[in-house]
Amino acid sequence: MSNVVIINGSPSPISRLTGLTEYVEHQLKEHAINVEHIQVAELPAEDLIKASFDSEAILNANRKVAEADGVIIASPVYKAAYTGILKTYLDLLPQKGFAEKTIFPLFIGGTIAHLLSIDYALKPVLSTMGARHILGGVYAIDAWVVRDQNQYTLSDELLQRLDDSISEFVKAIKTKS
Repeated sequence: MSNVVIINGSPSPISRLTGLTEYVEHQLKEHAINVEHIQVAELPAEDLIKASFDSEAILNANRKVAEADGVIIASPVYKAAYTGILKTYLDLLPQKGFAEKTIFPLFIGGTIAHLLSIDYALKPVLSTMGARHILGGVYAIDAWVVRDQNQYTLSDELLQRLDDSISEFVKAIKTKS
């Protein structure tokens, strides 16, 4: 069975990004793929800020990444880039922590203006960490995800783009397993 870890860089435990990650997780499970989570905001703040590489929580999170065939990096976009808390965690992964991994970026932002944040902000960092198979990913606009209590409705356009990317991701990780 293939393993995927979702690294969620949102500082909020419930946001429109949750609607995206829940949908992707459900689809992956339909393909008999095991999904683990790293909620970066739930890692000890002091360990993140002080770069405590030997922290048990950080080591456990890094172990999930090491054992994964594929990694989904999910983040809201702030000021044309992924969140600072996500960058703080990425700094604590081993230098080649994404080698041999298929990476699926999943970003959400307020406008289409930050569409290239995956290409210009995230991909260069992933490349320095050994990632060689980075999918195009999905950038969603807040308006495409409607939240009512803890239920999410995704626009038809977004669902199609997610389904296409999930299919590509599943094929890539199952080919490696």
